Amino acid sequence: MNIVIVESPAKAKTINKYLGKDYHVLASYGHVRDLPPKDGSVKPDEDFAMSWQVDSKSSKRLTEIANAVKDADRLILATDPDREGEAISWHVLEVLQKKRVLKDKPVERVVFNAITKKAILEAMANPRELDTPLVDAYLARRALDYLVGFTLSPVLWRKLPGARSAGRVQSVALRLICDREMEIEVFKPQEYWSILANLKTPNNEALPASVVGFDGKKITRLDITSETEATTIRTMLESASYTVDSVTSKPAKRNPAAPFTTSTLQQEASRKLGFSASRTMQVAQKLYEGISIGGETSGLITYMRTDGVQIAPEAVSAARKVIGQDFGDNYVPEKPRFYSSKAKNAQEAHEAIRPTDLFSRPKDVARFLDPDQAKLYELIWKRTMASQMESAVLERTTIEITAKGSGKTAALRTTGSVVRFDGFFALYQEGRDDEEDEASKRLPAVDQGASLALAAAGAETKPVEASQHFTTPPPRYTEASLVKKMEELGIGRPSTYASTLQTLRDRDYVELEKKQLVPQDKGRIVIAFLESFFNRYVEFDFTASLEEQLDKISAGELSWQDVLKAFWKDFSGAVDEIKDLRVSEVLDALNDLLAPHIFPDKEDGSNPRACPSCSDGQLSLKVSRFGAFIGCSNYPECNYTRQLAKNGDGEDDGAADGPKILGQDPDTGLDVSLRTGRFGPYVQLGEEAKPKRSSLPKGWSAADMDLDKALQLLSLPREVGPHPEDGKMITAGIGRYGPFVLHEGTYANLSAPEEVFSVGINRAVDALAEKRAKGGRGRAAATPLKELGEHPEEGGPVNVYDGRYGPYVKHGKINATLPKDTDPKAVTLEQAVELIAAKAAKGGTKKKTTAKKTAAKKPAAKKTAAKKTTAKKTTAKSKKTAEEPAAEDAS
Repeated sequence: MNIVIVESPAKAKTINKYLGKDYHVLASYGHVRDLPPKDGSVKPDEDFAMSWQVDSKSSKRLTEIANAVKDADRLILATDPDREGEAISWHVLEVLQKKRVLKDKPVERVVFNAITKKAILEAMANPRELDTPLVDAYLARRALDYLVGFTLSPVLWRKLPGARSAGRVQSVALRLICDREMEIEVFKPQEYWSILANLKTPNNEALPASVVGFDGKKITRLDITSETEATTIRTMLESASYTVDSVTSKPAKRNPAAPFTTSTLQQEASRKLGFSASRTMQVAQKLYEGISIGGETSGLITYMRTDGVQIAPEAVSAARKVIGQDFGDNYVPEKPRFYSSKAKNAQEAHEAIRPTDLFSRPKDVARFLDPDQAKLYELIWKRTMASQMESAVLERTTIEITAKGSGKTAALRTTGSVVRFDGFFALYQEGRDDEEDEASKRLPAVDQGASLALAAAGAETKPVEASQHFTTPPPRYTEASLVKKMEELGIGRPSTYASTLQTLRDRDYVELEKKQLVPQDKGRIVIAFLESFFNRYVEFDFTASLEEQLDKISAGELSWQDVLKAFWKDFSGAVDEIKDLRVSEVLDALNDLLAPHIFPDKEDGSNPRACPSCSDGQLSLKVSRFGAFIGCSNYPECNYTRQLAKNGDGEDDGAADGPKILGQDPDTGLDVSLRTGRFGPYVQLGEEAKPKRSSLPKGWSAADMDLDKALQLLSLPREVGPHPEDGKMITAGIGRYGPFVLHEGTYANLSAPEEVFSVGINRAVDALAEKRAKGGRGRAAATPLKELGEHPEEGGPVNVYDGRYGPYVKHGKINATLPKDTDPKAVTLEQAVELIAAKAAKGGTKKKTTAKKTAAKKPAAKKTAAKKTTAKKTTAKSKKTAEEPAAEDAS
């Protein structure tokens, strides 16, 4: 029996059918080991040795694989054909060697670019050894991401409370987004005018032309800067005579774009289909792994993580045949087209993304696919086919015109293009900002020397139009344009872009608004900090040069440990330099760097940092454990605070500069105001020492707030009615986790904030019953996952439970959360006691009698103290690593 290891169970099932009874295909379900999310998993002092951890799910699968390999004749590692696939094979091999199940069994590595019977059988016939340089490149990249994340993130936590993490590629991508936002904020619009003459030919055909010169001077787009200049030129043109100076027609060709790579697929799917990068990769994964068509499962596209732009010769041949069948022989170029990548750091190790069978037209397979799969398959099929089609032939025409009048002359020009042969346009055009330029714009026939006249004034047009314009700032990045920019700069790898963008959104550093990536204040502060104190490590050239070194490792040209040594020496030194930096120094630097964002110039020219609440205070960036905000330097005498800046869409929320009175409460006569604090916008009733307040729930905009909505919020919690079983009151409110109903300690979530104000007794009772059935609070005492025994010093049971926020240990009234990735069933009594002691030391409640008992036993007291110290350190470390900096190279 031959054991074959692949990554996914769907792939395993399909491949097993192709290989037959002599093969048993098992899935690893992706990676089987990773670096534990804690300090010390990578050891720079030990030549960057790494400590790998197998999680509980992977442990079961590895045991199944090991048991199968024991009785096998051969092991075939058939994971994906990229760096991550090579790494997974290496991890599996390492584990099996440690389990001593391989002995002298042959081990082979095979790769296939498509899940088709032909591709798999060919791969099986051509095995190779594990690619050690490719594994080394994986190790270097994983170690780099770990070292940057676990070294920078604790610095962020200490210097910028509320910040979450920093990463090697993640931070540079965030810098691109933040730099663009800063360009937009400091942009000063420039006025300019365009002048268009609506002319007509001797045959009375319309011929609009723009002014490109006046009185012997060339005029470019921004040269006419005032209405006075525009009026002077317009007045002259209104009485001028017009003559055609020249008519020039030149043939031009548009060649098709190359087949898709990972990044170009993400870009085009975003532009044409509106897919996010992560959605594109999810759908492509399904198409690659296989779709059941006519009872047989087969992959519809080749591997989707690639930066290669070539396709196999047999695919080129098939494409040319289909083009001839569907469009005619004149759409088939004389020779096949070949492409090379222009992207920085492109390895081109694999084929481009293409259909596995080009004769499977989109209309033939659409009924077997869901709508998103059908759309993406059609996009890939069309792009592949177009890449082998004949060029589009255009004719570009330029007409130069001279106007004379009032002793002055003006030059005018009009251009147009005509598609003489559509070529690949017949099937596909790449999504481009200038796509309309390719549309036919046919100009009327006119001869050199012909006289032209101004068209008569119409209801919507004038003979000469002078239009005012203002320059606009560069647009925010979309996912498509950011992926394109990162690829151009050589930052990261195309296969990681989707996970990098998702990480930025998960960290609340960036939000997606109308398909645009908008940096949030949290993200901007992190980038400002990194630019101020770790500038080299968020420089585009530095990150790109590091990628080049990683590529050289995978080519066997560099040692991965040597690359890490050179990086770590400088990086660790840079971290050491700012360890003693005071938070006030950090905030001073950020105040200056972020000034255009957090202290924009005021229209009246007054000091943008002057406190609006007191006379002599200065506004400054401040931090709390919840994040950053703006506060007055005269605190605590002046307690003015506000959010950092305007909201994401650039519009003022109406409360940033002080309270906005919405009206008066009809019951009390007190003012109801909209305000903005360090935690966001809220409404307040009156001005007493402790006024009633309510934060705006998620999804509610400060700009849309009115008196009725504010009074609804201030009326919470609301009594819904007595519970029919015990007569005790059910209330509805909005809390930290959203809208809810509450009864006797059981909280049940509601679907939307608006439901809080209308939920009735029947809906509330049903929601509470459903929550209790699922194990919500208020049910009978929970059953322990594991009983550990009596507390060694204080008595009473110590047990392990599974709670709402994960597993925890409990003794008396003290609950202590288990560190991340700890197996609750493997916890010992000693570990539990340490965690409970640490939690108690942080403010957990203890009975006075317990304290007396401990004090009475001096030797035991010393022992307890020692344990508390150890536990405190352990817990602190666990807390710091509870949110692991994102692993950025998913592939």
